[in-house]
Amino acid sequence: MTVGVAGLGIIGGSFAKSIKAGTSHKVLGWNRTRSTLEYAIDVGAVDAELTEENVSQCDIIVAALPPAALVSWVRSFAPFLRRGTVFVDACGVKRAVEKDIEPISIEYGFIYVGGHPMAGKEVSGFTVSSETLFKGASMILTTPDGSESFTVSALKPFFYSLGFGRVTVTTPEEHDRMIAYTSQLCHVASNAFIKSPAAQKHSGFSAGSFRDLTRVAKLDENLWTELFFLNADNLADELELYIGHLNEYLTALRTGDEDSMRDLLREGRELKEESRK
Repeated sequence: MTVGVAGLGIIGGSFAKSIKAGTSHKVLGWNRTRSTLEYAIDVGAVDAELTEENVSQCDIIVAALPPAALVSWVRSFAPFLRRGTVFVDACGVKRAVEKDIEPISIEYGFIYVGGHPMAGKEVSGFTVSSETLFKGASMILTTPDGSESFTVSALKPFFYSLGFGRVTVTTPEEHDRMIAYTSQLCHVASNAFIKSPAAQKHSGFSAGSFRDLTRVAKLDENLWTELFFLNADNLADELELYIGHLNEYLTALRTGDEDSMRDLLREGRELKEESRK
């Protein structure tokens, strides 16, 4: 099988490397910066460049590009895709992407499945990509009604061969609701937390909890602004709820209410324990 990978950053690069490590598939790669593409070919993560001339060879294409760049790439390459080619994106939002790509897929006859690998690091670029990035991670696939289509069923073995431990199938709407909480809110909270003046003086006073909470403050502000605003309704709801809970702790402190603080902390602990079940 021939697999195309568009976008060779940490996610696309890890797709290319895990395909080469875990399968016998041929990998064709595309990247906006040519030097990155050439390096990926040199290290054996990519067999050859993905072009308009050879994209029709692909059975599956995985595109790991920011939303606007993704849609632009699809519009450019769609006329050259073979009918029936399966196209999976790796964007962190799904409703907006599906709205733009689904009509193009219908027009040109390729099969679109929304995707989102739940893996990553606080750094970016091909040089930090890894063939083990997806080990044990969840790969989210979306369909309009959240049902497991024939194509999704056929894709599962492919993603498991790359190291994913789970394939979750859902709707674009549910994806965006959940990701607003499990990913986007975490990045906002981390980015806001690091703005305390104390953060610049933490050396010698911090340990694992500080590292964990500040890890994703180091982000690509252009990418995450795009993702936040394409999911603004869900993220704003989660952020409002979070701020409300923080204000409960603040009120307990300001009023000297130890019983309320104890109750708040116990509730959080119990919910954390419950979430592991």
